[in-house]
Amino acid sequence: MTKHITLAVTGSISAYKAADLTSQLTKLGYQVTVLMTEAAQAFITPLTLQVLSKHEVHTDIMHEPDVTKVNHIELAKSTDLFLVAPASANTLARLAYGFADSIVTAVALALPAQTPRLLAPAMNTQMYQNPLTQANCERLTNFGYQIIAPKESLLACGDYGKGALADLSDIVTAVQAHFI
Repeated sequence: MTKHITLAVTGSISAYKAADLTSQLTKLGYQVTVLMTEAAQAFITPLTLQVLSKHEVHTDIMHEPDVTKVNHIELAKSTDLFLVAPASANTLARLAYGFADSIVTAVALALPAQTPRLLAPAMNTQMYQNPLTQANCERLTNFGYQIIAPKESLLACGDYGKGALADLSDIVTAVQAHFI
């Protein structure tokens, strides 16, 4: 049976890596549905991810393609694993406090309790190390999210430190571990 991954892409310069991640997961036989925040769309277009996933990319919580169903509820019900990569500081905060103001956060809030949830943070080192972000990560871990730690690297802003999106191979390995 094909496993269904819902990949949420949020506003980080590393959003462009979602194209390669989507491609890799699809080639491994997973069905991938992509959700994007408005900020993510400033970095990569939905069309790119639609072509690679071969599924509609969901960008608007108010878009209801089937009038007989509530889209974010149906997306949550069909999810075998929820992956946010990259997970911005903003999205981590919104998830930690149960906001449902975007397609990403609404689907996350509607997930069945047993659905695995993975977060791959990506942001500036100072943002990642900020006590508020760390508290949000801890809060999310307490709620059952698994954090795929960012790596130490030269960041797009020119700083060097922990905050770069984890290697895609590590993210794929974390996904596969849930289906063994």
